[in-house]
Amino acid sequence: MVSRVIPVDPFDLVVFGGTGDLARRKIVPALFRRYCAGQMQPDSRLIGAARSELDSTGYRAMMADAIREHAPGRACEDGTLERFLGMIDYVTLDAQGDAGWARLAGLISEDRVRAFYLSVGPGLFGDIAERLRTHGMVNDRSRIVVEKPFGHDLESARALNRTLAAHFDEGQVYRIDHYLGKETVQNLMAVRFGNVLFEPLWNAQYVDHIQITVAETVGVGGRGEYYDRAGAMRDMMQNHLMQLLCLIAMEPPARFEPDPVRDEKLKVIRALDPVEPHHIVRGQYEALSAEHPGYRAAVGNPRSTTESYVALKVHISNWRWSGTPFYLRTGKRLVARSSVINVVFKDAPHSIFGAEAGRHANILSIRLQPNEGITLHVTIKEPGPGGMRLVEVPLNMSFAEALGPDGEDPPDAYERLIMDVMRGNQTLFMRGDEVEAAWAWVDPIIAGWRKRGDVPKPYESGSTGPLDADQLMKRDKREWRGIKP
Repeated sequence: MVSRVIPVDPFDLVVFGGTGDLARRKIVPALFRRYCAGQMQPDSRLIGAARSELDSTGYRAMMADAIREHAPGRACEDGTLERFLGMIDYVTLDAQGDAGWARLAGLISEDRVRAFYLSVGPGLFGDIAERLRTHGMVNDRSRIVVEKPFGHDLESARALNRTLAAHFDEGQVYRIDHYLGKETVQNLMAVRFGNVLFEPLWNAQYVDHIQITVAETVGVGGRGEYYDRAGAMRDMMQNHLMQLLCLIAMEPPARFEPDPVRDEKLKVIRALDPVEPHHIVRGQYEALSAEHPGYRAAVGNPRSTTESYVALKVHISNWRWSGTPFYLRTGKRLVARSSVINVVFKDAPHSIFGAEAGRHANILSIRLQPNEGITLHVTIKEPGPGGMRLVEVPLNMSFAEALGPDGEDPPDAYERLIMDVMRGNQTLFMRGDEVEAAWAWVDPIIAGWRKRGDVPKPYESGSTGPLDADQLMKRDKREWRGIKP
Protein backbone atom coordinates (compact mmCIF):
# COMPACT_ATOMS: atom_id res chain seq x y z
CA MET A 1 0.00 0.00 0.00
CA VAL A 2 1.53 3.31 -1.08
CA SER A 3 1.06 6.13 1.43
CA ARG A 4 -0.28 9.47 0.22
CA VAL A 5 2.15 12.29 0.94
CA ILE A 6 0.74 15.81 1.20
CA PRO A 7 3.44 18.49 0.97
CA VAL A 8 3.68 20.93 3.85
CA ASP A 9 3.81 24.64 3.09
CA PRO A 10 7.36 26.08 3.14
CA PHE A 11 8.61 26.78 6.66
CA ASP A 12 11.63 27.89 8.66
CA LEU A 13 12.79 25.54 11.43
CA VAL A 14 15.42 26.72 13.90
CA VAL A 15 17.00 23.96 15.98
CA PHE A 16 18.58 25.27 19.18
CA GLY A 17 21.18 22.72 20.23
CA GLY A 18 21.65 22.08 16.52
CA THR A 19 25.00 20.30 16.98
CA GLY A 20 23.69 18.03 19.73
CA ASP A 21 22.95 14.33 19.75
CA LEU A 22 19.19 14.66 19.21
CA ALA A 23 19.62 16.95 16.21
CA ARG A 24 22.15 14.61 14.61
CA ARG A 25 20.37 11.32 15.36
CA LYS A 26 16.73 12.26 14.99
CA ILE A 27 15.71 15.76 13.92
CA VAL A 28 17.82 16.36 10.81
CA PRO A 29 17.61 12.76 9.49
CA ALA A 30 13.82 12.93 9.98
CA LEU A 31 13.63 16.12 7.92
CA PHE A 32 15.80 14.60 5.21
CA ARG A 33 13.50 11.57 4.96
CA ARG A 34 10.49 13.89 4.65
CA TYR A 35 12.34 15.81 1.94
CA CYS A 36 13.03 12.58 0.04
CA ALA A 37 9.33 11.69 0.38
CA GLY A 38 8.31 15.02 -1.16
CA GLN A 39 6.67 16.36 1.99
CA MET A 40 9.25 19.04 2.81
CA GLN A 41 9.34 21.57 0.02
CA PRO A 42 12.71 22.72 -1.37
CA ASP A 43 12.30 26.37 -0.34
CA SER A 44 11.92 25.45 3.35
CA ARG A 45 14.83 26.32 5.61
CA LEU A 46 16.61 24.50 8.44
CA ILE A 47 18.79 26.66 10.69
CA GLY A 48 21.03 25.11 13.32
CA ALA A 49 21.87 27.29 16.33
CA ALA A 50 24.42 26.39 18.99
CA ARG A 51 27.53 27.60 20.82
CA SER A 52 29.95 25.72 18.56
CA GLU A 53 32.13 27.95 16.40
CA LEU A 54 31.08 26.62 13.00
CA ASP A 55 30.21 28.20 9.71
CA SER A 56 27.35 26.98 7.54
CA THR A 57 29.69 24.88 5.38
CA GLY A 58 31.03 23.05 8.42
CA TYR A 59 27.54 22.50 9.79
CA ARG A 60 26.32 21.08 6.48
CA ALA A 61 29.24 18.63 6.50
CA MET A 62 28.32 17.58 10.06
CA MET A 63 24.69 17.03 9.07
CA ALA A 64 25.70 15.12 5.92
CA ASP A 65 27.61 12.66 8.11
CA ALA A 66 24.61 12.40 10.46
CA ILE A 67 22.25 11.64 7.57
CA ARG A 68 24.54 8.98 6.13
CA GLU A 69 24.72 7.33 9.55
CA HIS A 70 21.11 7.66 10.70
CA ALA A 71 19.16 7.67 7.42
CA PRO A 72 20.92 4.80 5.62
CA GLY A 73 19.73 4.13 2.10
CA ARG A 74 18.31 7.63 1.75
CA ALA A 75 21.54 9.54 0.99
CA CYS A 76 20.82 9.18 -2.70
CA GLU A 77 23.35 9.27 -5.52
CA ASP A 78 21.22 11.63 -7.64
CA GLY A 79 22.06 14.81 -5.77
CA THR A 80 19.14 14.69 -3.32
CA LEU A 81 21.41 14.98 -0.31
CA GLU A 82 23.26 17.94 -1.80
CA ARG A 83 20.00 19.75 -2.56
CA PHE A 84 18.78 19.15 1.00
CA LEU A 85 22.06 20.41 2.48
CA GLY A 86 21.61 23.57 0.43
CA MET A 87 18.52 24.35 2.55
CA ILE A 88 20.59 24.36 5.76
CA ASP A 89 22.20 27.32 7.49
CA TYR A 90 23.93 27.77 10.84
CA VAL A 91 24.30 30.49 13.47
CA THR A 92 26.81 30.50 16.33
CA LEU A 93 24.69 31.76 19.20
CA ASP A 94 24.81 32.44 22.93
CA ALA A 95 21.49 31.36 24.44
CA GLN A 96 22.06 33.50 27.53
CA GLY A 97 23.75 36.47 25.87
CA ASP A 98 23.39 38.68 22.80
CA ALA A 99 25.80 37.05 20.36
CA GLY A 100 24.22 35.64 17.19
CA TRP A 101 20.62 36.70 17.78
CA ALA A 102 20.54 39.57 15.30
CA ARG A 103 21.95 37.33 12.57
CA LEU A 104 19.38 34.63 13.36
CA ALA A 105 16.55 37.16 13.13
CA GLY A 106 17.84 38.23 9.73
CA LEU A 107 17.63 34.67 8.40
CA ILE A 108 13.96 34.17 9.35
CA SER A 109 11.41 34.70 6.58
CA GLU A 110 8.49 37.01 7.28
CA ASP A 111 5.74 35.22 5.37
CA ARG A 112 5.78 31.61 6.58
CA VAL A 113 5.55 29.37 9.62
CA ARG A 114 8.58 29.68 11.87
CA ALA A 115 9.21 26.91 14.38
CA PHE A 116 11.81 26.98 17.14
CA TYR A 117 12.90 23.54 18.33
CA LEU A 118 14.47 23.71 21.80
CA SER A 119 16.77 20.68 21.78
CA VAL A 120 18.43 22.03 24.94
CA GLY A 121 18.09 21.66 28.69
CA PRO A 122 14.94 23.12 30.32
CA GLY A 123 17.11 25.66 32.13
CA LEU A 124 17.54 27.51 28.81
CA PHE A 125 13.87 27.58 27.79
CA GLY A 126 13.21 30.94 29.41
CA ASP A 127 16.38 32.59 28.09
CA ILE A 128 15.68 31.49 24.53
CA ALA A 129 11.98 32.36 24.61
CA GLU A 130 12.75 35.84 25.97
CA ARG A 131 15.36 36.54 23.29
CA LEU A 132 13.11 35.30 20.52
CA ARG A 133 10.53 37.83 21.68
CA THR A 134 13.08 40.63 22.17
CA HIS A 135 14.50 40.19 18.67
CA GLY A 136 11.10 40.24 17.01
CA MET A 137 10.91 36.58 15.98
CA VAL A 138 7.62 35.78 17.74
CA ASN A 139 4.39 36.39 15.84
CA ASP A 140 1.11 34.56 15.24
CA ARG A 141 2.84 32.09 12.90
CA SER A 142 5.51 31.13 15.43
CA ARG A 143 5.67 27.75 17.16
CA ILE A 144 7.98 26.53 19.89
CA VAL A 145 8.84 22.84 20.33
CA VAL A 146 10.17 21.48 23.63
CA GLU A 147 11.49 18.02 24.47
CA LYS A 148 11.14 16.07 27.68
CA PRO A 149 12.00 16.16 30.49
CA PHE A 150 9.33 18.81 30.95
CA GLY A 151 10.04 19.49 34.57
CA HIS A 152 11.41 17.35 37.39
CA ASP A 153 8.26 17.56 39.50
CA LEU A 154 4.98 19.47 39.65
CA GLU A 155 6.57 22.69 40.91
CA SER A 156 9.20 22.83 38.16
CA ALA A 157 6.67 21.87 35.46
CA ARG A 158 4.43 24.73 36.53
CA ALA A 159 7.40 27.10 36.44
CA LEU A 160 8.30 26.00 32.89
CA ASN A 161 4.70 26.42 31.77
CA ARG A 162 4.65 29.93 33.20
CA THR A 163 7.93 30.74 31.46
CA LEU A 164 6.67 29.65 28.06
CA ALA A 165 3.28 31.29 28.61
CA ALA A 166 4.99 34.63 29.13
CA HIS A 167 6.10 34.61 25.48
CA PHE A 168 3.88 32.11 23.62
CA ASP A 169 0.20 31.20 23.65
CA GLU A 170 -0.62 27.60 24.62
CA GLY A 171 -1.68 27.00 21.01
CA GLN A 172 1.90 27.74 19.93
CA VAL A 173 3.61 25.36 22.36
CA TYR A 174 4.37 21.79 21.19
CA ARG A 175 5.58 19.47 23.97
CA ILE A 176 6.99 16.43 22.22
CA ASP A 177 6.63 12.89 23.51
CA HIS A 178 8.00 10.87 20.61
CA TYR A 179 5.97 7.83 21.68
CA LEU A 180 2.84 9.60 20.49
CA GLY A 181 4.29 9.78 16.99
CA LYS A 182 4.61 6.02 16.64
CA GLU A 183 2.28 4.51 14.07
CA THR A 184 1.00 1.85 16.44
CA VAL A 185 0.29 4.34 19.23
CA GLN A 186 -1.99 6.26 16.92
CA ASN A 187 -3.56 2.99 15.87
CA LEU A 188 -4.73 2.56 19.46
CA MET A 189 -7.38 5.14 18.68
CA ALA A 190 -8.11 3.67 15.26
CA VAL A 191 -8.58 0.19 16.72
CA ARG A 192 -10.79 1.45 19.54
CA PHE A 193 -12.91 4.05 17.84
CA GLY A 194 -12.90 2.79 14.25
CA ASN A 195 -14.07 -0.77 14.92
CA VAL A 196 -17.45 -1.62 16.38
CA LEU A 197 -15.93 -5.02 17.20
CA PHE A 198 -13.84 -3.66 20.09
CA GLU A 199 -15.35 -0.51 21.57
CA PRO A 200 -18.46 -2.20 23.10
CA LEU A 201 -16.11 -4.57 24.98
CA TRP A 202 -13.65 -1.87 26.07
CA ASN A 203 -14.72 -1.57 29.70
CA ALA A 204 -14.63 -3.23 33.13
CA GLN A 205 -17.49 -5.57 32.28
CA TYR A 206 -15.42 -7.45 29.70
CA VAL A 207 -11.75 -6.55 30.36
CA ASP A 208 -10.03 -8.46 33.17
CA HIS A 209 -6.91 -6.28 33.21
CA ILE A 210 -4.54 -4.34 30.97
CA GLN A 211 -0.73 -4.54 30.90
CA ILE A 212 1.56 -1.87 29.49
CA THR A 213 5.22 -2.83 29.11
CA VAL A 214 8.12 -0.72 27.85
CA ALA A 215 11.29 -2.81 28.19
CA GLU A 216 14.80 -1.84 27.09
CA THR A 217 17.93 -3.95 26.70
CA VAL A 218 20.25 -0.95 27.01
CA GLY A 219 21.54 0.53 30.25
CA VAL A 220 21.80 4.20 31.10
CA GLY A 221 24.68 4.67 28.66
CA GLY A 222 25.96 8.23 28.50
CA ARG A 223 22.92 9.58 30.35
CA GLY A 224 24.11 8.49 33.78
CA GLU A 225 24.23 11.91 35.42
CA TYR A 226 20.75 12.85 34.23
CA TYR A 227 19.25 9.41 34.82
CA ASP A 228 20.48 9.14 38.40
CA ARG A 229 18.55 12.33 39.17
CA ALA A 230 15.45 11.16 37.35
CA GLY A 231 15.05 7.38 37.50
CA ALA A 232 12.57 5.24 35.60
CA MET A 233 9.57 6.88 37.27
CA ARG A 234 10.37 10.35 35.99
CA ASP A 235 12.13 9.33 32.78
CA MET A 236 9.52 6.89 31.46
CA MET A 237 6.47 6.41 33.67
CA GLN A 238 5.43 10.06 34.02
CA ASN A 239 5.37 10.63 30.27
CA HIS A 240 5.63 7.66 27.89
CA LEU A 241 3.65 5.09 29.89
CA MET A 242 1.24 7.73 31.17
CA GLN A 243 0.42 8.69 27.58
CA LEU A 244 -0.15 5.06 26.59
CA LEU A 245 -2.40 4.60 29.62
CA CYS A 246 -4.43 7.66 28.62
CA LEU A 247 -4.91 6.50 25.03
CA ILE A 248 -5.94 2.99 26.04
CA ALA A 249 -8.32 4.17 28.79
CA MET A 250 -9.83 7.45 27.59
CA GLU A 251 -13.42 8.04 26.55
CA PRO A 252 -14.20 8.64 22.86
CA PRO A 253 -13.48 12.29 22.03
CA ALA A 254 -16.15 14.18 20.13
CA ARG A 255 -13.70 14.75 17.26
CA PHE A 256 -10.15 13.72 16.40
CA GLU A 257 -8.86 17.21 17.07
CA PRO A 258 -6.28 18.54 19.55
CA ASP A 259 -8.41 19.81 22.42
CA PRO A 260 -11.14 17.11 22.38
CA VAL A 261 -8.46 14.38 22.44
CA ARG A 262 -6.40 16.06 25.15
CA ASP A 263 -9.48 16.83 27.24
CA GLU A 264 -10.24 13.09 27.43
CA LYS A 265 -6.64 12.19 28.25
CA LEU A 266 -6.66 14.72 31.07
CA LYS A 267 -9.82 13.15 32.53
CA VAL A 268 -8.02 9.79 32.75
CA ILE A 269 -5.07 11.26 34.65
CA ARG A 270 -7.36 13.05 37.08
CA ALA A 271 -9.29 9.82 37.68
CA LEU A 272 -6.18 7.83 38.68
CA ASP A 273 -6.24 6.59 42.27
CA PRO A 274 -3.22 7.06 44.52
CA VAL A 275 -1.00 3.98 44.30
CA GLU A 276 -0.70 1.81 47.40
CA PRO A 277 2.90 1.08 48.52
CA HIS A 278 2.43 -2.69 48.07
CA HIS A 279 1.43 -2.03 44.44
CA ILE A 280 4.85 -0.52 43.61
CA VAL A 281 8.02 -2.40 42.68
CA ARG A 282 11.32 -0.64 42.09
CA GLY A 283 14.44 -2.32 40.77
CA GLN A 284 18.06 -1.62 39.89
CA TYR A 285 20.04 -3.74 37.45
CA GLU A 286 23.24 -5.54 38.42
CA ALA A 287 26.35 -6.15 36.34
CA LEU A 288 26.21 -8.57 33.43
CA SER A 289 29.93 -8.44 32.58
CA ALA A 290 32.87 -6.06 32.61
CA GLU A 291 31.54 -4.58 29.36
CA HIS A 292 28.06 -4.20 30.89
CA PRO A 293 28.48 -2.84 34.43
CA GLY A 294 25.71 -2.61 36.98
CA TYR A 295 23.62 0.51 37.40
CA ARG A 296 25.64 2.05 40.22
CA ALA A 297 28.93 1.67 38.35
CA ALA A 298 27.34 3.02 35.17
CA VAL A 299 26.18 6.23 36.86
CA GLY A 300 29.29 6.55 39.05
CA ASN A 301 27.33 6.51 42.30
CA PRO A 302 28.08 3.45 44.48
CA ARG A 303 25.25 4.31 46.89
CA SER A 304 22.58 5.25 44.39
CA THR A 305 19.01 4.37 45.31
CA THR A 306 17.61 5.46 41.94
CA GLU A 307 15.43 2.91 40.17
CA SER A 308 16.18 1.62 36.67
CA TYR A 309 12.95 -0.41 36.78
CA VAL A 310 9.48 0.35 38.09
CA ALA A 311 6.21 -1.59 38.03
CA LEU A 312 2.85 -0.32 39.25
CA LYS A 313 -0.64 -1.64 39.75
CA VAL A 314 -2.98 1.23 38.96
CA HIS A 315 -6.73 1.81 39.21
CA ILE A 316 -8.90 4.37 37.44
CA SER A 317 -11.95 5.52 39.38
CA ASN A 318 -14.56 6.08 36.69
CA TRP A 319 -17.56 4.18 35.34
CA ARG A 320 -15.71 2.56 32.44
CA TRP A 321 -12.79 1.10 34.39
CA SER A 322 -13.85 0.73 38.03
CA GLY A 323 -12.40 -2.54 39.34
CA THR A 324 -10.15 -3.22 36.34
CA PRO A 325 -6.44 -3.01 37.23
CA PHE A 326 -3.79 -1.61 34.92
CA TYR A 327 -0.28 -3.02 35.34
CA LEU A 328 2.52 -0.76 34.11
CA ARG A 329 6.22 -1.62 33.98
CA THR A 330 9.35 -0.23 32.40
CA GLY A 331 13.02 -1.00 32.90
CA LYS A 332 16.53 -1.04 31.51
CA ARG A 333 18.89 -3.96 30.88
CA LEU A 334 16.00 -6.38 30.44
CA VAL A 335 16.05 -9.56 28.38
CA ALA A 336 14.44 -8.05 25.28
CA ARG A 337 13.47 -4.71 23.78
CA SER A 338 9.71 -4.65 23.76
CA SER A 339 6.93 -2.10 24.00
CA VAL A 340 3.55 -3.78 24.08
CA ILE A 341 0.04 -3.29 25.43
CA ASN A 342 -1.94 -6.40 26.34
CA VAL A 343 -5.68 -6.08 26.81
CA VAL A 344 -6.70 -9.29 28.61
CA PHE A 345 -10.40 -10.00 28.36
CA LYS A 346 -12.39 -11.93 30.94
CA ASP A 347 -13.16 -15.62 30.55
CA ALA A 348 -16.50 -16.68 29.17
CA PRO A 349 -18.94 -16.88 32.10
CA HIS A 350 -19.42 -20.61 31.58
CA SER A 351 -17.53 -23.25 29.61
CA ILE A 352 -19.81 -25.73 27.86
CA PHE A 353 -16.80 -27.95 27.11
CA GLY A 354 -15.84 -28.85 30.68
CA ALA A 355 -12.68 -28.22 32.66
CA GLU A 356 -10.71 -30.91 30.82
CA ALA A 357 -10.99 -28.98 27.53
CA GLY A 358 -9.00 -26.10 29.00
CA ARG A 359 -9.71 -22.38 28.98
CA HIS A 360 -7.85 -19.56 27.27
CA ALA A 361 -8.40 -15.83 27.58
CA ASN A 362 -8.87 -13.60 24.57
CA ILE A 363 -5.97 -11.14 24.49
CA LEU A 364 -5.44 -8.17 22.20
CA SER A 365 -1.70 -7.45 21.97
CA ILE A 366 -0.66 -4.13 20.47
CA ARG A 367 3.07 -4.08 19.67
CA LEU A 368 4.72 -0.67 19.57
CA GLN A 369 8.24 -1.95 19.03
CA PRO A 370 9.84 -3.90 17.56
CA ASN A 371 7.78 -5.34 14.67
CA GLU A 372 4.86 -2.95 15.09
CA GLY A 373 1.51 -4.66 14.76
CA ILE A 374 -1.54 -6.14 16.44
CA THR A 375 -2.26 -9.72 17.48
CA LEU A 376 -5.63 -11.02 18.65
CA HIS A 377 -5.38 -14.28 20.60
CA VAL A 378 -8.51 -16.40 20.13
CA THR A 379 -9.58 -19.85 21.26
CA ILE A 380 -10.22 -22.70 18.80
CA LYS A 381 -10.44 -26.47 18.88
CA GLU A 382 -7.14 -28.31 18.74
CA PRO A 383 -7.06 -30.22 15.42
CA GLY A 384 -7.44 -33.97 15.45
CA PRO A 385 -9.64 -36.65 17.00
CA GLY A 386 -9.93 -37.40 20.67
CA GLY A 387 -12.54 -34.95 21.89
CA MET A 388 -12.80 -31.24 22.40
CA ARG A 389 -9.51 -29.67 23.44
CA LEU A 390 -9.17 -25.91 23.29
CA VAL A 391 -6.00 -24.09 22.20
CA GLU A 392 -5.02 -20.46 21.81
CA VAL A 393 -4.02 -19.23 18.35
CA PRO A 394 -2.88 -15.76 17.27
CA LEU A 395 -4.47 -13.71 14.51
CA ASN A 396 -1.43 -11.62 13.69
CA MET A 397 -1.04 -8.45 11.63
CA SER A 398 2.39 -6.93 11.12
CA PHE A 399 2.12 -3.32 9.97
CA ALA A 400 5.31 -3.65 7.93
CA GLU A 401 3.82 -6.55 5.96
CA ALA A 402 0.25 -5.31 5.72
CA LEU A 403 0.76 -1.59 5.15
CA GLY A 404 4.40 -1.05 4.19
CA PRO A 405 4.67 1.29 1.18
CA ASP A 406 6.51 -0.78 -1.44
CA GLY A 407 8.76 -2.29 1.22
CA GLU A 408 9.87 1.08 2.63
CA ASP A 409 10.05 1.71 6.34
CA PRO A 410 7.11 3.75 7.66
CA PRO A 411 7.88 7.31 8.79
CA ASP A 412 9.37 7.39 12.26
CA ALA A 413 7.89 9.34 15.14
CA TYR A 414 9.99 12.47 14.67
CA GLU A 415 9.11 12.70 10.98
CA ARG A 416 5.41 12.69 11.77
CA LEU A 417 5.59 15.01 14.76
CA ILE A 418 7.76 17.65 13.11
CA MET A 419 5.41 17.76 10.12
CA ASP A 420 2.46 18.11 12.53
CA VAL A 421 4.19 21.13 14.09
CA MET A 422 4.42 22.76 10.68
CA ARG A 423 0.74 22.03 9.98
CA GLY A 424 -0.25 23.45 13.35
CA ASN A 425 -1.79 20.17 14.53
CA GLN A 426 -1.35 19.68 18.30
CA THR A 427 -3.33 16.43 18.63
CA LEU A 428 -0.23 14.31 19.35
CA PHE A 429 1.38 16.83 21.71
CA MET A 430 0.87 17.25 25.45
CA ARG A 431 -0.99 20.27 26.78
CA GLY A 432 0.32 22.18 29.79
CA ASP A 433 -2.45 21.12 32.16
CA GLU A 434 -1.97 17.49 31.10
CA VAL A 435 1.73 17.62 32.03
CA GLU A 436 0.95 19.18 35.39
CA ALA A 437 -1.75 16.61 36.16
CA ALA A 438 0.70 13.77 35.43
CA TRP A 439 3.26 15.24 37.83
CA ALA A 440 0.56 15.78 40.47
CA TRP A 441 -0.09 12.01 40.38
CA VAL A 442 3.59 10.95 40.23
CA ASP A 443 5.01 13.25 42.92
CA PRO A 444 3.25 11.56 45.89
CA ILE A 445 4.51 8.15 44.73
CA ILE A 446 8.12 9.37 44.73
CA ALA A 447 7.63 11.24 48.02
CA GLY A 448 6.14 8.10 49.56
CA TRP A 449 9.07 5.81 48.89
CA ARG A 450 11.49 8.47 50.08
CA LYS A 451 9.55 8.83 53.31
CA ARG A 452 9.51 5.05 53.80
CA GLY A 453 13.19 4.72 52.89
CA ASP A 454 12.42 2.25 50.10
CA VAL A 455 15.39 1.01 48.09
CA PRO A 456 15.26 -0.67 44.68
CA LYS A 457 15.37 -4.46 44.48
CA PRO A 458 18.39 -5.78 42.57
CA TYR A 459 17.73 -7.71 39.38
CA GLU A 460 20.01 -9.49 36.94
CA SER A 461 20.86 -7.75 33.69
CA GLY A 462 19.25 -9.70 30.87
CA SER A 463 16.32 -10.85 33.01
CA THR A 464 12.67 -9.80 33.01
CA GLY A 465 13.19 -7.62 36.09
CA PRO A 466 12.90 -8.01 39.87
CA LEU A 467 11.18 -11.10 41.24
CA ASP A 468 8.92 -8.82 43.27
CA ALA A 469 7.32 -7.65 40.01
CA ASP A 470 6.30 -11.23 39.24
CA GLN A 471 4.85 -11.49 42.74
CA LEU A 472 2.86 -8.31 42.13
CA MET A 473 1.00 -10.23 39.41
CA LYS A 474 0.93 -13.63 41.09
CA ARG A 475 -0.85 -12.21 44.12
CA ASP A 476 -3.70 -11.45 41.72
CA LYS A 477 -3.38 -14.86 40.00
CA ARG A 478 -2.11 -13.20 36.84
CA GLU A 479 1.18 -13.15 34.96
CA TRP A 480 3.13 -10.71 32.85
CA ARG A 481 3.12 -11.00 29.09
CA GLY A 482 5.23 -9.23 26.50
CA ILE A 483 8.95 -9.71 27.22
CA LYS A 484 10.48 -12.64 25.40
CA PRO A 485 14.17 -13.25 24.63
